[in-house]
Amino acid sequence: SNSSAESLDRLYPTVGSTKPPRKRTTSQCKSEPPLLRTSKRTIYTAGRPPWYNEHGTQSKEAFVIGLGGGSASGKTTVATMIIEALDVPWVVLLSMDSFYKVLTKQQQEQAASNDFNFDHPDAFDFDLIIATLKKLKQGKSVKIPIYDFTTHSRKKEWKTLYGANVIIFEGIMAFADKELLKLLDLKIFVDTDSDIRLVRRLRRDISERGRDIEGVIKQYNKFVKPAFDQYIQPTMRLADIVVPRGSGNTVAIDLIVQHVHSQLEEVRAAWAALASAHQCHPLPQTLSVLKSTPQVRGMHTIIRNKETSRDEFIFYSKRLMRLLIEHALSLLPFQSCTVQTPQGHDYEGRTYSGKQITGVSILRAGETMEPALRAVCKDVRIGTILIQTNCNTGEPELHYLRLPKDISEDHVILMDCTVSTGAAAMMAVRVLLDHDVPEDKIFLLSLLMAEMGVHSVAYAFPRVKIITTAVDKKVNDLFRIIPGIGNFGDRYFGTDAPPDWSDDEDALST
Repeated sequence: SNSSAESLDRLYPTVGSTKPPRKRTTSQCKSEPPLLRTSKRTIYTAGRPPWYNEHGTQSKEAFVIGLGGGSASGKTTVATMIIEALDVPWVVLLSMDSFYKVLTKQQQEQAASNDFNFDHPDAFDFDLIIATLKKLKQGKSVKIPIYDFTTHSRKKEWKTLYGANVIIFEGIMAFADKELLKLLDLKIFVDTDSDIRLVRRLRRDISERGRDIEGVIKQYNKFVKPAFDQYIQPTMRLADIVVPRGSGNTVAIDLIVQHVHSQLEEVRAAWAALASAHQCHPLPQTLSVLKSTPQVRGMHTIIRNKETSRDEFIFYSKRLMRLLIEHALSLLPFQSCTVQTPQGHDYEGRTYSGKQITGVSILRAGETMEPALRAVCKDVRIGTILIQTNCNTGEPELHYLRLPKDISEDHVILMDCTVSTGAAAMMAVRVLLDHDVPEDKIFLLSLLMAEMGVHSVAYAFPRVKIITTAVDKKVNDLFRIIPGIGNFGDRYFGTDAPPDWSDDEDALST
């Protein structure tokens, strides 16, 4: 009908558009749960590769695969097979089913009697889908609603996704919106026979969603089949690849995997540029170094001495950490405050003007600073970040993070004991920014930093405050700080490290 044609024209563009193809690029991801179990193996999906440049900005976007097709066509199974065959880290599977709109009371009643059309474009929150995919492509952290199919409503809790190089977005209306189509780098339509789809839907809705056979068939005949004919099947012409027989077509899936691999060009973070950027310039104004009093100098003498016992090393490191934390807290924003003393007199004082303070340690050495922060900052919240070196590329990659809720509203004390090149510190700052922490609310604390690391962090993130007890001039060919302190983590925890580890390897190779 004419109305159907107009509706389709509104939903998606015409084939043969003269628009130039978009540049296809890639990026990162973290999901909850961080494991994806397939028939053959378990894939770790949590992490963020270092795909940003020396300016600390995103240099590559996530590669988004759109999977469309009818209800119960096998889209999720095909997606899982693609993920397993890709054999790359940081893959997120995002289902369109999470984005059903919140129903009104009347719509809830219709849904309970199988009279609400969940297979119409209007049933989905496309604005939220588009906003979510845009943030994921940029490497940002996003919150995904959790939909309860038994009550036809969103649950109170949300799921967090963060940081992937490949995002697979699947849903019956995956190709049914113009703006959404622009975000898809590869469009795949799973074409499965209608009888098979009906049998699968009956089995799924009865066993998993608590529905009876009459209600499922009623819904299929009234909404599912007409919607497929009107809205879903016509979008097959928009697909780059059509997969007949769904998950049974292993040849098509192999071809898809080959194509995705060809698109996922290996990206290197610009560490060479970082090493040379602004190295001869004066130290940045965002750097604050603890005053080198005889006491501070004496403690440095002890912990830098290779003959110092582990017990002495730990004791004086803790003292230095306490002084560093106290110095950092003095740089937080304060406002005037008047209180009354026990003698009944006013005292013009100062009080912290922020909302809350959160400490985030870069594992493993950074967590040694947590007790000092807890000792001087009551009720401080603590988060952790694990950054590990990729053995093939030598670059830092995020493998785990646990951040407190609503961290974006806090001042964040980011803790690492030594910073040589700044690679791990930059990755950690990037993670905080991806979780919407304002750059000027991030305080990077380290017992010892190399000038290279100071310049690298300050160049990429000029509003991050850098606070340390000392800055050494040089970094050798193995990226060790000279004269340095040795490998802090190994000296503190009493572990042995290979001779070619750099000073921040306790953060990068835990």
